[in-house]
Order: sequence, then C-alpha cells, then structure tokens
Amino acid sequence: MNFDFSLILVIATLVTGAVWLIDTLLFAKARQQAAQQEEAAVRLPLLVEYSRSFFPVLFIVLIVRSFLVEPFQIPSQSMVPTLEVGDFILVNKFQYGLRLPVLGHKFVDIDDPKRGDVMVFRNPEDNVTNYIKRVVGLPGDRISYVNKQLLINGEPVSERLVAALPAGRPMEYFFEETLGENTHRIIKLNADNKMGEGEFIVPEGQYFMMGDNRDRSKDSRFIGFVPDKNIVGHAFAIWMHWESFFSIPSFSRVGKID
Repeated sequence: MNFDFSLILVIATLVTGAVWLIDTLLFAKARQQAAQQEEAAVRLPLLVEYSRSFFPVLFIVLIVRSFLVEPFQIPSQSMVPTLEVGDFILVNKFQYGLRLPVLGHKFVDIDDPKRGDVMVFRNPEDNVTNYIKRVVGLPGDRISYVNKQLLINGEPVSERLVAALPAGRPMEYFFEETLGENTHRIIKLNADNKMGEGEFIVPEGQYFMMGDNRDRSKDSRFIGFVPDKNIVGHAFAIWMHWESFFSIPSFSRVGKID
C-alpha cells in the first residue's frame, strides 16, 4: 500500500493552520477577556494548543520538501552501481521548475532535464510510485536498444569496458558510459536477453529513462515515456547509507551522484 506523504503533509498543514487562524479570529479574544475577569491564566483548548505548536514546523517542512530538497531512500538495485539499495539521497525540487505539492502542476519554469541526469519521477503506469532512473532520451530523440547497445538518433552511445566479474567466468560486465556531459558506470549481464529491445521515438514533453543496471531495471523500455508532469526532481547527492533496520548506518558513500 502506497502512502502519499505529500498529501498527508499538506492536509496536516492546512488543518493545523485553519484551527489556529479560526481560534485567533473568533475565540482567542473572548477567552483572554474571560481569563482576565477571573484573574486566571489563559488556558488553550488542547486542539488549539497542538495546532499552534505543530503548524510552524509542518509549514516549514512543507516548503522545504515541496520546493527545495526532498530525501528519498533507494529500494531496488536498478541503479547499481551508481546507487545501491539502502542509499539515502537528496533530490533537488526546484531545478526542473517549481511544482504544486500533490498536484505536481509546474507554475514556475526554470530548466529542463539534461541527458545523463539522475531523476526521480512518478511511474506513468500509476502516477503514484516514485522511480529513480537516468535520463537517456529527450523530447524528439530516437532511442534504440539492440543487443545491449544503446543508440541515440542512430549514434551508438560511447562506452568502455572497465571490469568483468567474477574473473575467469564473468557474470557481469561493468562499462563506463558517456551521456552528454555525464560519464558514469553501468552494468550488463553476461546473458542473452532480448527483453526491452526496440526503437522508441520520444514524444514532445516526455522523457525516456533507463536504469544503470541495464538488465535489472523496469524503466521506459517497459513502463513507457515519462511526461514532464510526472517529474519529481534531480537526484544530486547521497547523504547516508542504511541497508536495513538491523544494520549500522554508514556515511562512506556520502557524495555527489554522477
């Protein structure tokens, strides 16, 4: 079951803010006058007291999370070796424009995704689940993926073999790939796998996304193109690694995401 934390945060902020505002406008003055007549301390109703305490905190969290930076945890191996399961990342929420919380409507246009960016987006199949992949195809691009070779507009994407593991009987091949100005590592399995092969023409206002773990990623080859309205933000840094509740958090992977 998916919980929409953004929706919960917006509702909590609106409710606590409304309670505080209504009390201030309609009841606070009368309550203060009554307390003065009785020469007693002003006692706030419990709901009002909690609302006044929590609203400023919720409002600040809402602003930061919606328009500045939002944390995410990596749940799958689709972006290995760039991102590992258990990595906690930071996502820039304003680089691709400012969007309304929950609705996702962009009301300030700042910049567009670049080829090679690591981007968080809502899965176009359900428009709820957050995915993280790499931007491969921009609007208007012709993307081909045949025999594990990626081509963009008919040109093979540059890649250099850096490792074959395990030595002697390799199961995985590690390549250094260059997309635009971005150089990063990807993994391909040593197995014949025709799934996801084909040619794709990226429509206007949409993007073609792929995972760096090419044979273990459910990406645009399977879920389709990602419309601009589904963009969440640009993943730019790892700030912690915590694989499971019973493990010890590590900061050895802290740094910029390539």
